[in-house]
Amino acid sequence: MEIISGGLDDSRVQRLLAHHFVSARAATAPGSAHALDLTGLQSPDVHFWSAWDGETVIGIAALKRVSESHGEIKSMHTAQSRRRSGVGAAMLKHIISEACLMELSRLSLETGSSAYFAPARRMYLNQGFTECPPFGGYTADPNSVFMTLEMPTS
Repeated sequence: MEIISGGLDDSRVQRLLAHHFVSARAATAPGSAHALDLTGLQSPDVHFWSAWDGETVIGIAALKRVSESHGEIKSMHTAQSRRRSGVGAAMLKHIISEACLMELSRLSLETGSSAYFAPARRMYLNQGFTECPPFGGYTADPNSVFMTLEMPTS
């Protein structure tokens, strides 16, 4: 597996992103979905990565800067054929490493509370994230789980 910066201009990445966007929204109550689409991920405050196995895109992830010291993980998704193979954890570790290089002191995320999102919540908990109150512009929502990770200091 190779994780590269970018890929939003590649049709294979766009297809995986579209699948993520549609499936995440389908598993989330109306008004509670916060997945970014292609345009949202092209914002200058968003860093995007894609994971590849040869010529096949197997994962995507993004990091949005919330403030000078705080980042939000966005659009984490692993291709269905590669679920439970470590792709998501590798992408998450990559984001954490990049966040350290950006000198962020905290990473946060919002994910769904339904069973569809349970594997993602377990992965985040296994990497040291803990549940937290809403952050940024989010408000309390029974369909959302908010998580955070305090970054190690050097």
